[in-house]
Amino acid sequence: MGNVTIEDVTKIYGGEGGLLAVDEISLEIHDGEFVTIVGPSGSGKSTLLRMIAGLEDITDGTIRIGDRVVNNIQPQDRGVAMVFQNYALYPHMTARKNMSYGLKLTTDLSDDEIEKRVNDAATMMGIEDQLDKKPGNLSGGQQQRVATGRAIVREPDVFLMDEPLSNLDAKLKMHMRTEIQRLQEELQTTTIYVTHDQEEAMTMSDRIVVMNEGDVQQVGTPDEIYNEPTNLFVADFVGSPAMNMFDVQIDGSTLTGSSFTYSLSDERRKQVREHVDDGDKLVLGIRPEDIKLVDSSGQNTVQAYLDILEPVGSDNYLYLEIGDNECRVRVAGNEKPTEGETVSLKFDEDDIHLFRRDDGVNILAAPEVLQKVST
Repeated sequence: MGNVTIEDVTKIYGGEGGLLAVDEISLEIHDGEFVTIVGPSGSGKSTLLRMIAGLEDITDGTIRIGDRVVNNIQPQDRGVAMVFQNYALYPHMTARKNMSYGLKLTTDLSDDEIEKRVNDAATMMGIEDQLDKKPGNLSGGQQQRVATGRAIVREPDVFLMDEPLSNLDAKLKMHMRTEIQRLQEELQTTTIYVTHDQEEAMTMSDRIVVMNEGDVQQVGTPDEIYNEPTNLFVADFVGSPAMNMFDVQIDGSTLTGSSFTYSLSDERRKQVREHVDDGDKLVLGIRPEDIKLVDSSGQNTVQAYLDILEPVGSDNYLYLEIGDNECRVRVAGNEKPTEGETVSLKFDEDDIHLFRRDDGVNILAAPEVLQKVST
């Protein structure tokens, strides 16, 4: 069984009063699931992965792999295999020996069985003709495949991957993303993947864990993370260009910003008033692709000054000013308003997010998302 259970796990560097890197995290990762842990540098994601691997001691809490508590079990005995950012290949060994070395050290498998596993993994990774080369004679992508193949031959319960694609160029990174997904689907091995790259997280994962400053901010499917962010941090971190944020105050059914007003329907007003009172300060969030250019003014139409139009192939990015607020809009490539002119913008209330300014909670998130936040 490759399920991983994390219960109230904490990591403090330097003892009591030291640096809190991971703060009482609890998480259940199911057998065969591909879970990505994402967050900015210093969020604690790699520390959590290394505790699962046994490369970092746990200050407090419990980690189970299958039915075993592994807190005090050595890394090589946990049933995990790790792929690192720098590949960690022995430069004096061939690819074949790099892939087989760990098996020879930690198992009593016969030479024939080890050779079979290496050849099978090499075929799976498409490097069967590279096995007699040393790492210095391999490209970055080939080295990454060797490192992944070294993990495969161990036939682990859990794959642990710590930013394995960060050293690759954009084109190769995209290709290897597809290869890792194919591999995981074929092997059905539980995979915990750490990255700071939100695009990797959104495209590869069954579920995403968003971390910041040692805390889990949200756990959900890519669709849930993108469309139902629990708080301001998740909303701002996930999405490119980032979500637009405007400070507003609620008065009755009207949201009043520094340079615009927005009227809510009766149904949406009732939903909002379950969480806030008249006069409360909120943050209105709207993603760039959910804002539309319109020809006419009217209710809920916002006037904006177009500062820069940036073509990016099939889309255009518009950088606008709404009073003192910056606003980013993503439109189709055939929409090309004139820089230096005022344009009219509109967005549907089904696409807006409203965050309480004091605690950052998204009060328009789905009820089940709010329930997770409250608990």
